[in-house]
Amino acid sequence: MTSGFDEDMPASSPEELARLAGVIDAWAQRQIDEPWVAHVERGEGDEHRWFIRVNGEEKSVFSVWFLLRQRSLLAETYVLPAPEENAAKVYEYVLRRNMSMFGMSFAIGEEDAIYLKGEVHNRDITDRELDRLLGTAYLQTEQCFRPAMRLAFASKFKG
Repeated sequence: MTSGFDEDMPASSPEELARLAGVIDAWAQRQIDEPWVAHVERGEGDEHRWFIRVNGEEKSVFSVWFLLRQRSLLAETYVLPAPEENAAKVYEYVLRRNMSMFGMSFAIGEEDAIYLKGEVHNRDITDRELDRLLGTAYLQTEQCFRPAMRLAFASKFKG
């Protein structure tokens, strides 16, 4: 699987990674002031990872993970577990949503769970791009969670 980035792009130097980590640290700390952000945490050790815990309405709480790598920043959030029912309809629903999304897309992960994933090249990391990734993860999770859950676990919603 390729990331979609030119493999000839040079990897960020340790100094550039440290500078970018500082940009993301400062941005992440400012997110605490947002009413819908519950918590911000930085990964331990040398790993450049951030967790932003979000309070939603349709999905009450979820986390958006950011991982700074040598060439790109990965953003990811877990949307829902593997469908117990109507799996083809659930996967079709999220794949069709991908057609109207920019910068993030739905993906099937381990154990057939559904995730939202996005990636930007390190040269494109700015506050604005970080806002877009977090905002897209929030908006798409909020918009698709309930309809996808109703399809994926239909018998649990009948009453």
